[in-house]
Amino acid sequence: MYQKEQLSGNNLNAHDIDYEIFGEEMQYVEIELDPDEGVIAEAGSFMMMDEGIKMETIFGDGSQNDTGFLGKVFGAGKRLLTGESLFMTAFYNTLTGKRKVSFASPYPGKIVAIDLLEFKGKFICQKDAFLCAAKGVSVGIEFSKKLGRGLFGGEGFIMQKLEGDGLTFVHAGGTLAKKVLQRGETLRVDTGCIVGFTQDINYDIEFVGGIKNTVFGGEGLFFAKLEGPGVVYIQSLPFSRLAGRVLQSVPRGGKSKGEGSILGGLGDLLDGDNRF
Repeated sequence: MYQKEQLSGNNLNAHDIDYEIFGEEMQYVEIELDPDEGVIAEAGSFMMMDEGIKMETIFGDGSQNDTGFLGKVFGAGKRLLTGESLFMTAFYNTLTGKRKVSFASPYPGKIVAIDLLEFKGKFICQKDAFLCAAKGVSVGIEFSKKLGRGLFGGEGFIMQKLEGDGLTFVHAGGTLAKKVLQRGETLRVDTGCIVGFTQDINYDIEFVGGIKNTVFGGEGLFFAKLEGPGVVYIQSLPFSRLAGRVLQSVPRGGKSKGEGSILGGLGDLLDGDNRF
């Protein structure tokens, strides 16, 4: 299974790139670069590249908003606020002919291509969703203007904003859902399940309500309330939820839980699982 798309236009600031997305649960995106074209990526997402691709570590995102010494320092500082590294990695095709470079998902889920031209040049996403983008796309920060959203929204006061006119790629955990909301239409979502949304979406926090729901519901105290018009991307398995469940299953005190068996460790001996 793969997807492929090519942007058209003669006056793009971001580089015009082609791509294919491979895989089902553990996907990777392969980007095809013409001579002198480039792509920026989050540190640690690189998978493989053809000969002739030059890799360069840069401050910030290397966009036009990130030029000059002060611009580079400010761009790097913005990344610190979102919990990311000071540096990003840029990849350029330095030879003739087409060359390919690939970037992998950090954990099981889906990679989605966002054409910023379709979303009026801006897309807002959670802090760890960004994977890579065409050179020229600006990766910045989006501050929450609402106190409740900042304190209880799961993502805090700061999210990432992707600006420009090129392709950018974000990652979602588990299965990805795309919701198109009409004007005035609302959607209530677990705060951690938001991947990103378009700039016209009104994002706020809503209290779950009810003593039983609050104390025994197990779903947290707040919903994210998203109001259209706009597009919202939702993930079924946020990394925080995945990590929490892994931690819950880690044996404490060096003793296994025995996978729920009433025999516990004795059950491991009986079924032969006594390697540790």
